[in-house]
Amino acid sequence: MNTQITLTLSPDSYQRAKHLAKLTERSINKVLSDSVESLLSPLADSPELPKPISELSDQEIMALTELQLLPEKNLHLSILLDKQQAGKIDAQEQIELFALMQVYQEGLLRKARSLNESVKRGLREPLTP
Repeated sequence: MNTQITLTLSPDSYQRAKHLAKLTERSINKVLSDSVESLLSPLADSPELPKPISELSDQEIMALTELQLLPEKNLHLSILLDKQQAGKIDAQEQIELFALMQVYQEGLLRKARSLNESVKRGLREPLTP
């Protein structure tokens, strides 16, 4: 069963949604609904939230400092980014790109927090600029 909500957007966000709706021949409601779904879909892969970084073992922390996208996901992300740059990305690929970017950003944030925690625990030296 779907849940209806009211959403307030900035004028710029509304214009971008309107533009995407026109390009993809969908309603603004569908564009926004699909955008929210694609944003949240990577989170559905794991039914529970990961443990906070501060609760992880030293070994888990160090493993997370090396976190990277799987090679096939990284390749797919690169291909989609190239298509977007060239203006040749379709609506489905745009959704895939959005989802992959979400996974990438979440992983990058988790990696950064793990690096910070590893320095706090004395597991590694601080990164130098």
